Amino acid sequence: MNNIRNFCIIAHVDHGKSTLADRLLEITGTVEKRKMKEQYLDQLELERERGITIKMTPVRMDYSFGGKDYVLNLIDTPGHSDFQYEVSRALEAVEGAILLVDVTQGIQAQTLANFHNAKKAGLKIIGAVNKVDLNISGIEEIIKNTAELIGVSEEEIFRVSGKSGAGVKELLEAVIEQVPPPDSGPNENIFQALVFDSFYHEHKGIVAEVRVFGGEIKEYEEAMFIASGAKFKIKELGHFSPELKVDKTIGNGQIGYIATGLKNPEVLKIGDTVTSVKDFDKNLALPGYKDAQPVVFVSFYPEEADNYETLKSAMEKLRLNDWALKFEPDTNEFLGRGVKAGFLGRLHFEITAERLEKEFNIRTVHSFPSVSYKVKLRNGNWVLITNPKEFPDDYLEVMEPIAKAEILVPSQYLGAVMSLQNVFYLRDLTTQSIGKTVLISASLPLADLIRDFDDRLKSVSAGYASLSYEISDFKKAEVAKLGVLVAEHDVGGLTRIVHREDVEREARKTVERLKDLLPKQQFSQAIQAVSDGRIIARETIPAMKKILGNFGKTGGDVTRKMKLWKKQKRGKERLEERGTKTKIDIPARVFKELLKK
Repeated sequence: MNNIRNFCIIAHVDHGKSTLADRLLEITGTVEKRKMKEQYLDQLELERERGITIKMTPVRMDYSFGGKDYVLNLIDTPGHSDFQYEVSRALEAVEGAILLVDVTQGIQAQTLANFHNAKKAGLKIIGAVNKVDLNISGIEEIIKNTAELIGVSEEEIFRVSGKSGAGVKELLEAVIEQVPPPDSGPNENIFQALVFDSFYHEHKGIVAEVRVFGGEIKEYEEAMFIASGAKFKIKELGHFSPELKVDKTIGNGQIGYIATGLKNPEVLKIGDTVTSVKDFDKNLALPGYKDAQPVVFVSFYPEEADNYETLKSAMEKLRLNDWALKFEPDTNEFLGRGVKAGFLGRLHFEITAERLEKEFNIRTVHSFPSVSYKVKLRNGNWVLITNPKEFPDDYLEVMEPIAKAEILVPSQYLGAVMSLQNVFYLRDLTTQSIGKTVLISASLPLADLIRDFDDRLKSVSAGYASLSYEISDFKKAEVAKLGVLVAEHDVGGLTRIVHREDVEREARKTVERLKDLLPKQQFSQAIQAVSDGRIIARETIPAMKKILGNFGKTGGDVTRKMKLWKKQKRGKERLEERGTKTKIDIPARVFKELLKK
């Protein structure tokens, strides 16, 4: 075990983690040069399209240093705050972390968040600044700030370039010298492995990604998950190179995978412990992870109603690979059966929708993203509401989730960022200087943050501001339920909870947009936005005009025209009356257009 080093790379989004990982794969010869491609560890098509890491990815590298052979287990991690749960699991599986800072951007919000989490996990942190090949001014200032953050001298901060490879070999060897090898643990001879991730394989079934904390297990042995009690015969085991590479055994200190052959996703829980059946003891369970708490809720419906079972199966398989994803069945009067899912943020939800389409070929329509509210009913009981349709009309008090945000921005944009107080409900706002940047700490309603706060922040700071946030608590709020009626029919999928100050503006925007999107009928359709039992805004879609017929160049006899007009008017009145009594069909494309960000 003294020759094993387990470490990860942590950084703010777009600071070059995946590019640095590419160079490490090259230096160690893990991937042949002819097979090498940019962002090699980003296996998802979406990761390459967006240029960001979404899933943490483990890989084993073999390297000789100082006359000794080492096994280096690297985990590349995401940088966006929505995927912080991925990073937290990676930190529990390793003993060290490379904290990477882009010299063109300096320390950013997620840099701070990742650093504090790594310290909390007790990891050895090695600092490095990336993109030094650009030779920009101010590099020494960023090195100084990074050293002060970690609490080391400036000479201990590595200067690297993920693009050219400069300084990467020295950084890799520093990992060998500074990151401690795995401990043997109290149960050295009994197999214990922590499940830190999983995925579904068509032939191997559920595959658990594990970090071994004790003992050894062999191929074809009987094993089990301690929490769920599910037993299985190991179909295959091995390590990531980064493709699956079969081994006969995996043992203490190693990171690898176990193919269970199981098909039911419900039997696996991230944070569970795998042990051999012969060694089973409930006391062998390793400390797991805190369950990820979803903060954004969205309902998904398949565009093709017959695809509900396919959607449900796809969500179950996605959840194996994304344990923060929570979902349950849901129905909509216009869109049919679907699922209501909980996410860690808006990006997490958008990525999931895209993965459903790209990986499972399922096109979906979704509801407005919403957050959970604590509502005190008239009987004094508190209930948690995650679906706007279920928000009660009569209540005593409402509490909304508050996000504690940290914003890092160059000092010249401080005034512009502070002006957002006039648009959003920013509270408890304080500032602190870090070199030439300013750290702004504030709290704001989560509903505001997921709506468009991040976009507005990037806009007023020319893209230089960075944001990190976590849910801190619930606070009293003045909100109202905003519903939509089309031809007197309640369109539940368009119901939202908004701050009372914003009700009229949102109502007006919604009815105007619907008027443009809804197709005309042979009768007029009233579109109404309703809140607190009263109509806030209204638009009317006029009926389609009928062609009266050919009356010749002179237009025909006016009496005949009048008879036809009166007949048409009576017909439209009957259609309009019938329209208020029957179901109004709202095409899926209308929902999709209206719900676009």
